[in-house]
Amino acid sequence: MSLSAPLEAPAGAPVIEPAKPLLTVENLTRVYGKRIGCADVSFDLWPGEVLAIVGESGSGKTTLLNCISSRLTPTCGTVHYRMRDGVSADIYKMAEAERRYLMRTDWGFVHQNPIDGLRMTVSAGANVGERLMAVGNRHYGNIRGAAIEWLARVEIDEDRVDDQPRTFSGGMRQRLQIARNLVTEPRLVFMDEPTGGLDVSVQARLLDLLRGLVSDLGLAVIVVTHDLAVARLLSDRMIVMKEGRVIEAGLTDRVLDDPRAPYTQLLVSSILQV
Repeated sequence: MSLSAPLEAPAGAPVIEPAKPLLTVENLTRVYGKRIGCADVSFDLWPGEVLAIVGESGSGKTTLLNCISSRLTPTCGTVHYRMRDGVSADIYKMAEAERRYLMRTDWGFVHQNPIDGLRMTVSAGANVGERLMAVGNRHYGNIRGAAIEWLARVEIDEDRVDDQPRTFSGGMRQRLQIARNLVTEPRLVFMDEPTGGLDVSVQARLLDLLRGLVSDLGLAVIVVTHDLAVARLLSDRMIVMKEGRVIEAGLTDRVLDDPRAPYTQLLVSSILQV
């Protein structure tokens, strides 16, 4: 009997649906004239999995992230997302309104600079509450209560709920941006250098917070970083990019402990020498 043939279930046994990827990227390519942003990138992302995209500056990792998250239209290739009803949808065949709704509800995007992901002239509570209103919540008391709860989860005191983010430190702004994204219980979160520009002590605190939230909520995450320590702490699998192409991919510990591509070996050795 072929090992690839499906086994028949005993009579009366419940039928178990095979696991399916949450996100499937196939041959994704973006070019700028003669310059390659990313080329022929394919991978699956599973529910609850954290995937790191690493590489030096200009390697194409942010271009890839923006194409996957529909912030930048690819030249060719497809991105399929499994909706909550189980249907796999091509995000670039969705109506623009459908895609915007998906980005406000079932997806989150954490920017490197929190100013890009927050409204700086409204209160911290309003920043979190806006996402709840996008999914139909209208009761002020419930929205404010949820905002206070999420501020606590990201270690922001309740008495700051009415303060504007422009009065917050860089680390607090980043934590507020995380709360704003997670309050709608998204299944997929994109992160672009989430610890970039923060002091080392603040980075450590933020990474510890992120690891806890990802584990507690069962989030699937795609995180772009040039910091291999961040990738090791957060991710299950890793993609290494150079000049827009995937050079190496695999389980994070394997890639970092036993890099096979010369470019990956160079990246790892350069970090170890610091």
